[in-house]
Amino acid sequence: MLFKLPSRIIFISVLVLFIQVCLPTPEAKAQYFDLQGKSKSATIRFKLIRNLVVIKLMINNRGPFNFILDTGVGTMVLTDPKMVDSIDLKSKRTIKLAGLGEGEEFEAYNTPVLKVDIPGLESFDVSAIILKTEHFNLSGFVGTPIHGLLGYEFFNNLAVKLNFGDSTITVYRPGDKRIFHKGTRIPITIEGNKPYLQALIKMPNGTLQQKKLVIDLGAGHPVSLENMIKKHGLPEKFVTANLGVGLAGPISGFLSRIDEIDVGKFRIKNVIASFPYDYDTTTLKYMPEERDGNLGTGLLKRFIVTFNYQNSEIFLAPSPAFDDPYEYDMSGLEYYGTGEGYKHIIVSRVESGSPADDIGLEAGDEITAINFKSVLDMTLEQVDNMFKSKDGRNLLIVVFHDHRYDRVILTLKRRI
Repeated sequence: MLFKLPSRIIFISVLVLFIQVCLPTPEAKAQYFDLQGKSKSATIRFKLIRNLVVIKLMINNRGPFNFILDTGVGTMVLTDPKMVDSIDLKSKRTIKLAGLGEGEEFEAYNTPVLKVDIPGLESFDVSAIILKTEHFNLSGFVGTPIHGLLGYEFFNNLAVKLNFGDSTITVYRPGDKRIFHKGTRIPITIEGNKPYLQALIKMPNGTLQQKKLVIDLGAGHPVSLENMIKKHGLPEKFVTANLGVGLAGPISGFLSRIDEIDVGKFRIKNVIASFPYDYDTTTLKYMPEERDGNLGTGLLKRFIVTFNYQNSEIFLAPSPAFDDPYEYDMSGLEYYGTGEGYKHIIVSRVESGSPADDIGLEAGDEITAINFKSVLDMTLEQVDNMFKSKDGRNLLIVVFHDHRYDRVILTLKRRI
């Protein structure tokens, strides 16, 4: 995977590539969480923000801190460099993370064992790495302070059920069979500390292909398919997109739709898919496992999902949102939050030929109001929903541009 940010569709778990393949293999001592005492379960609240699962936790009795739950991360990552001072580390050592391809090396700290407190759970031998430099602007993308990523350690010892309808995570012991009976079992494999499944996909050229996909809570998109352009071509309708930025530079590609993806007995139609550019194999020299792409939260949130790494399985039960249509941005804008409370929305990219491009919006413009409502009173997710709300809808946008405020009419257009 490749880590990509900021972007309207993000691949957070691409950071796994740097974490898992550039660090030494973890020591034999397992890093995991367990239920406290004799408890049979624990319930944790989360927020789904821009298709990312955000939980609160404490580290070394400091916090609370906001962490993204990410099944693609094999080592706990503290992405905020200021955490070095915040969590009262007794010691740390510097390590180097190699970039992709010809990318330069980046430095990080490897921490000693941390005391990580999550309601109802206790941690055992969990350590982390701390990035020395904030490369990804996660907080700006999400619109709230984000301090790190939590992955494999959270899932490897317990069964974890995510209910996107009521924003709860319920954690059980893997042998507790009652948590699985309402779902459809899907076999998975755990490779490089990441979960994989097999999915049948109807490709743009009409063929059916079995694909190996990472199950990736840290990816906001529904599905991403790698090395597809050369083999299968693109669908008739597509848009070019900045899929994000990795340690070694931008990740570019296309967004389009696939007719169908089948996961177990579930047939999911007309799904938005990301198609990264085909990269030379030398660019992917650090990729430890073969795979064809990933399955992200944009699709997983249509289910109640239970992970059971111990038995190499997940369980899927459709939620009321299962049949909701898949929509993508209809403006052509990419943006991020900055300033106090991340309430100032800055345009980072305008897609050529898009509605935003047609009316002259540019990178660096600040969006201050939409339909007479100040963005100070909106979340980034609410702004997202406005920009993908209805084909042909007119929005009155106020932007700060060239030291003045301009009012423009933006007409949304469904482009894929």
